[in-house]
Amino acid sequence: MGITVVPGGELATIVTCLEMRARPAPALPARSALKLVRWPAPVDLAAYRALFRRIGAPWLWRGRLVLDDAGLAAALNAELCEIHVATRRDGTAMGLIELDFSEPSTCEIVYFGLEPGMTGRGHGRWLMDHALRLAWRDGITRVWLHTCDLDHPAALAFYQRAGFVPYERWVETYPDPRVDGTYADNPAPQVPII
Repeated sequence: MGITVVPGGELATIVTCLEMRARPAPALPARSALKLVRWPAPVDLAAYRALFRRIGAPWLWRGRLVLDDAGLAAALNAELCEIHVATRRDGTAMGLIELDFSEPSTCEIVYFGLEPGMTGRGHGRWLMDHALRLAWRDGITRVWLHTCDLDHPAALAFYQRAGFVPYERWVETYPDPRVDGTYADNPAPQVPII
């Protein structure tokens, strides 16, 4: 047994990778008042960052927020990247699916989420149904994603109910986004700042 002390100003999280090796059987589609819209390249970086921040702040998402404009544009506008957004009828973005097809025969669901307040009402199942339909295109033999213990408490179980199977776990440490200025406030009071 080993213990690693995490320096002040940093976070440590347990990351779980999950995969699906076969296309799931068709199921009755979940229902939602939301509509799915693809954001084609070039993606509006400010709109993407705003949505990413609204969805991810309670879970301290930081991956896309720490990229400069050039890095974010390169990631989102890559030929094998797709951005799909769940919107209300008035066009307000409420959810995100980011897919990466850059690895042969594989689709990574890079980011998947809904704004706080949208969970627990069937919208997540609806969004995952769309994510899986988009991911499992011809030639794909594996779809994977990852989550961590800082994510929504129901995330891991949700992904497993969707058919994903855990295959790997690691510990990740990185600067606390509330300390390094990525988040100016404390959007995740459930995680102490050290």
